[in-house]
Order: sequence, then structure tokens, then C-alpha cells
Amino acid sequence: MVMASGSLHSQAVPPTPELIGSGPAMEEVYRLTRQVAKSNASVLLMGETGTGKELIANAIHRLSPRGSGPFVRVNCGALAENLLESELFGHVRGSFTGAIDNRIGRFEAAHTGTVFLDEVNSTTPKLQVKLLRVLQEHEFERVGDTQTIRVDTRVIAASNRDLHEEVALGQFREDLYYRLNVVTIFVPPLRERREDIPRLVAHFMRIYNEENNRHVPHLESAAMEALQAYDWPGNVRELQNYIERAIVLAPGDELTKDLLPDTVLGRRPPRIGRSTDMETLTATLIQHGIASAGPEPDNLHAQIVNRVERELLAQVMTQCDGVQIKAAARLGINRNTLHKKLGQYGLEE
Repeated sequence: MVMASGSLHSQAVPPTPELIGSGPAMEEVYRLTRQVAKSNASVLLMGETGTGKELIANAIHRLSPRGSGPFVRVNCGALAENLLESELFGHVRGSFTGAIDNRIGRFEAAHTGTVFLDEVNSTTPKLQVKLLRVLQEHEFERVGDTQTIRVDTRVIAASNRDLHEEVALGQFREDLYYRLNVVTIFVPPLRERREDIPRLVAHFMRIYNEENNRHVPHLESAAMEALQAYDWPGNVRELQNYIERAIVLAPGDELTKDLLPDTVLGRRPPRIGRSTDMETLTATLIQHGIASAGPEPDNLHAQIVNRVERELLAQVMTQCDGVQIKAAARLGINRNTLHKKLGQYGLEE
């Protein structure tokens, strides 16, 4: 058994308290973060989903001369083109259906501060042209307007795909790419910084003990071994989700190996399969409203999965007061994926 302590010695010191971990893989990230923060240069953050790119962006902003100004985040992958254009640049009344008032965009809101364009790789060619103009000329027009607006805004962008490859495929403008990546910071996946897992686990245990009014200060050594052996396809966000789950489910004061999901333990997660008595199972599920009556029992698995997934999304969104960023983090998925799922199940509101 080990204590949930964050007092591990390290050489790389995080530039801000929010950044957890200080192994060799993060040394270059922290060095570049401190160095580029002093400038006005555009920064491109490259890394897999869930690696903490937004935390790096926030650290650059806070350490910069613009630190007292606004830090405005935009998830470019969460909105359709017309909505994203309005979100970024604002619109005037009557410019499109639903535009009942004038509205400023995120670039205006970030004046004298920093705008963080997350998932910039998902922007369309039309929007990429407007983004290029903002970066080059520091000016734009609101949707439906002819008045030019000038802003003093620093741009930090993030992508979970290699933008150089996207340029080669013709899916991202080369000139915009070179404007964005004046300085590129590669944020390593969690599997390449396993030495940071104990510190991250201790951090999340403190957070979720407090949030859930629990007292689980201890961590079983076997549990830590399993956490450090897992490859973490969802990176830090996935780890955060599993630690919260274990804290909530822990029957005592210790986080044990059996509280971790089957995927972490190298086992296949349980799946709902066909019973030897399919008619009885189907009748029970229909009775409880999980499946619907019909002549196609082969569709039963899809019905169950969709119903359970919808209920889970609705419950988590309620717990997170409708905040998609928080809900996505709790579920361990990308916010864009969550947004699409909410639309699929009619849960946008």
C-alpha cells in the first residue's frame, strides 16, 4: 500500500501549479512554455486528445505580458461552419436566421489577451482564409457586416492531428499552417511519461476525495502497477476519469486494483450478449423500457447500447450542470465526440 502523496522528487519544475508531472518527457514542454510566453508569437500545440494542451495554452497566457487580459477558448470541432464563423468573429442583427441581436465574437472578446483555437484542424477552407487574415492583418468583419474591426489578440492553436500531413493531403492551408506554427510544442501522450502517473494519481485523488466528500487517502501498490502498465489511449483525461470512478466506488479508505476498469486490468469489458433464453431476456428488457417490442430480436443489442449510452450522457450532463467541457472530461472522451452524441440522442438542451 502506498500513500496518495505528490511529494515525488523531480528536476523539471512545471511553470504553473495546474501542470502536473515533471518527468523527462515534459522538460522540453515546460522550457518552451516559459520561453514563448515572453513573446507575442503564435504557438501551435500538437498532441493526442486528452494530453492537456489547453493547460499548456493557459500557462503560456498566464506567464505572458497579456496575463491580466482575457483567455478565450474556442473548440473549433464542436460547431458547424456557419456557427463557428459567428462564434469567432461575431455577427450583426439579421445576418442569418436566429441573429436577433448584434453579437461580438471570441476574437473581440480576447482583445489584449489570448484566444485558444482548440482542434483547429477541423476548420473549413473558408474559415481558414479568415483566420489567416486575422493572424496577418489583425482585422476582420463580423458576419453580415462591412465594418472592419481591428484586434490585438494573440493566437494559440491546438491540433490532435499532424497539420503538416493535413497540408500534404490538401485539407489545411499551407500559409495558415506556417502562420500558426511560429513555435510548435509537442505535448507527449501519457504512455511516454509513465513516471508522472503517481503524481497525477495523487493529484486526482485529492480532487475527487474533496469533490465527492470521500476519504480514500491510500492507494494499493497493485493498483499503481496496473495504472503504470496501461497504455492510456485517452491520456490524462482517461486517467482522471478512472480515478474519480474508483474514489466514488471505493468501499473503504483504499483505492484497490479491483476498482479499476477491466480495460486497465487487461481484461475485456463485460458485454451484453445473447442469452440461452432470448425470449425471457427480451421480455424483461421490454418490461423495463430498455428495449422495444418487435419482430427483430437481432436489433436488441443496439437498442440496449443506445438506451444505456443515452441515459449515461443525460446523467453526466445533469451532474455537470450542462457544461460540455466538464462532462467530456468526466466521461474521458473528446468534447467534439460528446457534442455529436448529444445531438444524436436529442440532448443538446
